[in-house]
Amino acid sequence: MTLQELYQGIGLLPEDIARLEETEKTLSMEKVTGYIERLTRPETAAEAYQSLKECLGEEEEQFGMLYCQLEAARRLHRRYAKMRIPDKIFFDTMKCFPRFMAECRVRNRKRYFDRGWWTIRQVSMRIFRIGALEYELKQTAGEDRAVGLHIPSDADFSPESVERSLEEAKQFLAERYPDFSGADYVCNSWLLSTALKELLPEDSHILSFQRRFEIRGVDPDDRGYMRWLFAAQDDAAVETLPEDTSLRRAAKTYLAAGGKIGAARGTLKNSRE
Repeated sequence: MTLQELYQGIGLLPEDIARLEETEKTLSMEKVTGYIERLTRPETAAEAYQSLKECLGEEEEQFGMLYCQLEAARRLHRRYAKMRIPDKIFFDTMKCFPRFMAECRVRNRKRYFDRGWWTIRQVSMRIFRIGALEYELKQTAGEDRAVGLHIPSDADFSPESVERSLEEAKQFLAERYPDFSGADYVCNSWLLSTALKELLPEDSHILSFQRRFEIRGVDPDDRGYMRWLFAAQDDAAVETLPEDTSLRRAAKTYLAAGGKIGAARGTLKNSRE
């Protein structure tokens, strides 16, 4: 796979591709290639990212980091093929790059790459997009394996779509990562916030998703919902928040009255079956 095939396959905008091509001309591959290779390994990705940041120096729009991570993704495609993981999963997973840049434009009024600290999970085969949802292979020293559930901003969140994604993910793990096939599926998100029960109708897709989980903990002070619900900075004043959807209007009124949305963490019911 060439970089151009990758760029086209994930739907990068022409303006992004032009910037990446210019970046490639000035980037010293001799200096960064070792970091790129280590980005593709889960055990070295975090260290490689920090070292690569130092190597690239100050980057206002992070196109050097974007180029390196996309080159890592290009190299990773060979490993996908060796494991017989379908190209659809590869491309769907790597579409996180243009999606994050689009989210950045909405939030900051400028399109640039601000999520390199997160996308090391995709380019090291820790996160896979399977249908509507993303699945992260999680294991820390001394703890059981778990599968982290993430909800992309462009997900079809209907119960049918979520159910189909979960079923496909369980089959995927059983075939490619059997050590994780019996692991708990865990989620930590504002979408599990118990406050949402006061703001949404009973037939809401969000509440349908919540009912799939046993809630294990609540953080009322988490402000992640500012980014994901309102596309705003965490410290944005309540009166400045948009109210162009029914949920945004209800949440803004709730916050103005002193309510807290926060976040919650939960375990998918029957996830070990």
